[in-house]
Amino acid sequence: MHDTSPASPASPPAPLGPEPEPLSHGLKQRHLTMLGLGGVIGAGLFVGSGAGIAVAGPGIVLSYLIAGALAMLIMRMLGEMAAAMPASGAFSVHAERALGRWAGFAVGWLYWFLLVVVLAVEATGAATIAHGWAPGVPQWAWVLVFMVVFTVANLAAVKNFGEFEFWFAALKVGAIVAFLVLGALAIAGVLPDTDPVGLTNLTGQGGFLPHGWSGVVSGVLAVVFAFGGLEVVTIAAAESDDPARNVARAVRSAVWRILLFYVGSMVVIVTLLPWTAMRPGQSPYVAVLDSIGVPGAGQIMNVVVFVALLSALNANLYGSSRMVFSLAERGEGPRGLLKVTRGGVPRRAVLASVAFGFVSVLLNLKWPDSVFLYLLNAVGAVLLFVWGLIAVSQLRLRRRIEREAPQTPTLRMWGFPWLTWVALAAMAAVLVLMLTDDGTRPQVLWSSAATGAVLLVAWVRELRTKRS
Repeated sequence: MHDTSPASPASPPAPLGPEPEPLSHGLKQRHLTMLGLGGVIGAGLFVGSGAGIAVAGPGIVLSYLIAGALAMLIMRMLGEMAAAMPASGAFSVHAERALGRWAGFAVGWLYWFLLVVVLAVEATGAATIAHGWAPGVPQWAWVLVFMVVFTVANLAAVKNFGEFEFWFAALKVGAIVAFLVLGALAIAGVLPDTDPVGLTNLTGQGGFLPHGWSGVVSGVLAVVFAFGGLEVVTIAAAESDDPARNVARAVRSAVWRILLFYVGSMVVIVTLLPWTAMRPGQSPYVAVLDSIGVPGAGQIMNVVVFVALLSALNANLYGSSRMVFSLAERGEGPRGLLKVTRGGVPRRAVLASVAFGFVSVLLNLKWPDSVFLYLLNAVGAVLLFVWGLIAVSQLRLRRRIEREAPQTPTLRMWGFPWLTWVALAAMAAVLVLMLTDDGTRPQVLWSSAATGAVLLVAWVRELRTKRS
């Protein structure tokens, strides 16, 4: 185990470049590439997109373009920093280097908290689907099975996580590609019993923007969080054989394709079906497949959503364990979590993350509309706060990289610094809009309270460090 004692506040900034890691380097380029592609393709797209269509109409295409552009900018910033400074804590390490220990502490624990709470939603959602297939098995038993299986997979070796995610992501990407091909054929009237649809559904029922630009904005609020999950690829990069090159390749290959999958899917959906037929909670993908005569469309999408939920559960368990391990490495978490197996797996960090995940699942099963709802609201807007710190960190570190190691970046942020400032302004605008919306206001308030509590702890720790 290498020395992980935290630097004092007066210590000079840590040198740029990758840090030595005691973790395994079992992830391959194909694992990272598929993580980048599949990490953000989840139930939020396959099911949650219906809510966005219901409020924006065909304008949901613009909503996804706006939200996707923001996610692309964040991913590019993450890629630039991870390629220059690969670390298991990724953006938590970058925030510490850019802004100080308080920032690394805050963003690391906030992200860990976000992952272990969302993990409960994914485990419960997957268990609900499995219970529908096998009603004789209680829902809690399915949750137990999923949690045990993925805990064992994450404890065994990092390559197991990589293989699970590779095939999960491959199935999701394959499903999206097949949907886009079938949709394009249906729009052209090439499929049996179909005629060219033209622009009827895009211009009818109130036009392309039936609720005006306010509908597009509401759509952005409904879909922007579906892009969460892209961060895991930069965490995983530290456990590949060539972190700098691999993460750069993964980001480059993923960033445009993700936007294509999301926006392309929405174009197919609102072109083939009237937007008024969409209902929140119902998958628009099922509606499209039913309309073009694909047999068993509902069950097909159930399988895809089931895989997407398990994929997200696996990725969140991995990401949370590496984040809390990195915090412990830097003296920002319990040092008892630093135990690493011979295979380079942070066993105690995995168990700590899954333990809180189990607690979250129990709260979700027992009190979904009370205790767990408060937890969910407490992380509802945390992703935006994390993204905001990522952008600020990139602003600070880019100038330092150019000054100290101009040859280091193998991936550079577009239009620096202007596009970074645009991303920050966009995130601030989303938070303001969430505050003005009755449905999302509690998320901002509770998430702000959670963020404030973590920042308070970070401030107290800084005071104690200065006095000692």
